[in-house]
Amino acid sequence: MRDLKTSTKKIVTHLTIVFGILLVFAFLFLKVFLPSYTNHGQTVSVPDLEGFEFNRLESYLSERDLQIEVALDSGYNADLPPLTVLKQNPRAGSKVKQGRKVYVTLNSKNAPMIKMPNLVNAPLKNAQEILNNMGLIRGEFIYIPDITFNVVLEQRYRGRNIPEGFEIPKGSQIDLVIGDGLGNQILDVPNLIGMDEIDAEFLILGSGLRLGRINYVETDTVPSGIIIRQIPPPGAEMKTGEPVDVWISDVKR
Repeated sequence: MRDLKTSTKKIVTHLTIVFGILLVFAFLFLKVFLPSYTNHGQTVSVPDLEGFEFNRLESYLSERDLQIEVALDSGYNADLPPLTVLKQNPRAGSKVKQGRKVYVTLNSKNAPMIKMPNLVNAPLKNAQEILNNMGLIRGEFIYIPDITFNVVLEQRYRGRNIPEGFEIPKGSQIDLVIGDGLGNQILDVPNLIGMDEIDAEFLILGSGLRLGRINYVETDTVPSGIIIRQIPPPGAEMKTGEPVDVWISDVKR
């Protein structure tokens, strides 16, 4: 009986020692090895890369313990140089592990070709919206005597009248030939003072004139974006399609 108690005591002691060793190994694995292996708690913030040139990206990200991966797709923005970053994933400000890849979409070297939409017989406002949605730039307004008013009669690219479906580079400037309604009609210049640029442009177009040169003037008395001066002044007489220059307030910094 005494031998049985002694054997049982030894077994319990051995089990306790084994269990203790297992606990120590589990603690070391979970608190020491695993965190160091997975870089637990070691994160970096993803920088904002939009607008960065490609040849700067690798060294810039490497300094921040990140890697670069260029996405297969590309985009095009005429306002940015070729091979600059348009989009990124993860987004700027995201917290990621060290060594994480940041996927970037680059601006294409060449503008993609798109088919010219049909703007002929469209109201001027609708034509401008279509150009904007297609990634084309509104060019010059050319008013000619016609029974229609502010309706597109021709669409021109580099001085040539082009038909619907004609392929042109995205970002191209399109000039519009527009009917003046009554030929060389004499019009009164509307009062634009106190209006913002968008409302003023619609009023000018609706009056048969066009928005001319835009100038910005620093001021601390008028909210930013408000027209404070115009030439010709309100009430002056002009011919259809002639430009009205405006001065817009820009708050001092």
